[in-house]
Amino acid sequence: MNLLRDIDHHRAVDTAAIAEFVDETVSRNPVIGLAVGVVHSGKLAYFAGRGVADIDTHRPITEDSAFRVASITKTFSAIAVMQLFEQGVVELDAPANDYLTSYRLAPARAGWRQPTVRHLLTHTAGLSELAHPSGAVRPDFGESTPIGEELDSLSDFYRGELRYHAEPGTRFVYGNHSPATLGQIVEDVSGVPLADYVRHRILEPLGMFDSDLVRSPGVSSRLVSGYEIGSRGVKRVAERDMVTTGAASLFSTPRDMGRYLAALLGGGRNEFGAVLTDETLRSMFEAHYRPDPRIPGMGLAFFRHEVDGRLVVGHQGTHPGFHSQFLIAPDGEIGAMAFTNGAHQADFWLPAFVTGLLRRGLGASEHPRRTRQRPEIWPDVCGWYRLTARLTDVRLRAMMGFGAEVFVKGGRLMFRFLSPVPALAAGFALEAEDAADPYSLRLDLSEHGLDPIKIVFSQDHTGATDRLHLDVMTLTLPKQPDRLNPRRWVTGVVTGVTAATATRMVRSARAHRCR
Repeated sequence: MNLLRDIDHHRAVDTAAIAEFVDETVSRNPVIGLAVGVVHSGKLAYFAGRGVADIDTHRPITEDSAFRVASITKTFSAIAVMQLFEQGVVELDAPANDYLTSYRLAPARAGWRQPTVRHLLTHTAGLSELAHPSGAVRPDFGESTPIGEELDSLSDFYRGELRYHAEPGTRFVYGNHSPATLGQIVEDVSGVPLADYVRHRILEPLGMFDSDLVRSPGVSSRLVSGYEIGSRGVKRVAERDMVTTGAASLFSTPRDMGRYLAALLGGGRNEFGAVLTDETLRSMFEAHYRPDPRIPGMGLAFFRHEVDGRLVVGHQGTHPGFHSQFLIAPDGEIGAMAFTNGAHQADFWLPAFVTGLLRRGLGASEHPRRTRQRPEIWPDVCGWYRLTARLTDVRLRAMMGFGAEVFVKGGRLMFRFLSPVPALAAGFALEAEDAADPYSLRLDLSEHGLDPIKIVFSQDHTGATDRLHLDVMTLTLPKQPDRLNPRRWVTGVVTGVTAATATRMVRSARAHRCR
């Protein structure tokens, strides 16, 4: 018997502590509406609704408010594919083109192997974030249309061919096109439209009667309005529908998502029914892409994390006006979730908030363990590490720019992204976390209200550090010669422009004095 699991199962959720944490979080982060839930022992043990579903009507947030859960949809498409796997009609390591009839996956370079279904499930198929370069300047990267307009088929959207730009299995790039293609495989193999398949094979068996991939009447009557909170106040977001249905189109309620988390914690089964066997579901939580064994890695559509050394899995969702996140601790039989229809910088604080909910449910420590710094390794790890993503991987480029730099400042080892975003480029302290492994470190972002990021360094055959691995997006960055550090020439350009501007100002001032 797993004693820890048995203890967790019988311990009641401390709803008072969770409620206090929710109120404290809302007091620090402006939100239009927020729904929070904790699932324990197969039930929604705690729910809180804060704010409104719609500013004009003042509808409150309830368990039956329908949110766009965006990329959480990816996990449903993955479950649909795994159902076909259980039936023996789809093999995970077979080429995805064996099952696609609507369009083809085509290599950008001759000689590359074909991406498999497993590659699609782990975002390692070599696909870029953008299907078409024009998506960089279009709403939702060109993947959406205004509601009421007919959606293109994926075959039309991809023009019969979706190109992959890296050798499958060699890199992780998060995006919508792998899960959208998984949804197309479900359609092509089953002969059933994806929305119908998901409704009848996943949602209804789990009692998720108010959820759908399309704007059904039930969804529309419960749908909350999406807002953005920016420097100029609150703005309602125009509604659009996604072409990449299998990646981002699900509408769901906190009540239904509680039933979903109960099924994920219950081996693919909740009080209403089952969608997968326990063995298949647990295999989805295992690491299927892991560039370094010290990094939790990627499961089949589920992101893997650690909380106090315990495995947790989950997914985040972002759509204009909507943010969502869930995490479950399979061995603790507890899950946490949050959904908002308008919040300032929710992409940053919502994941840490849900981690905090889970920690309180598990009774885990709020303070990460620290150990002694090892400055003798600093000369080896300092330097810059290149992001190998394409220019069309716009979200990665926006966050990381050219890559990352490790440096020493004020007697501390620091990490910064070579990013155009000032907050990311400023730098964060690296903390030691493993006394036995000085090359396993952590970005402590607690003062910013964010989850820590684990960073590990690996070495080449000579023992010199040659790669940096992050557990965020499961990225690997190769180390580069210092002379090629883009910060040097960017700084040089900025310095040159500044100097030239100053010279012109001085000359202008002198001319003014002479007149």
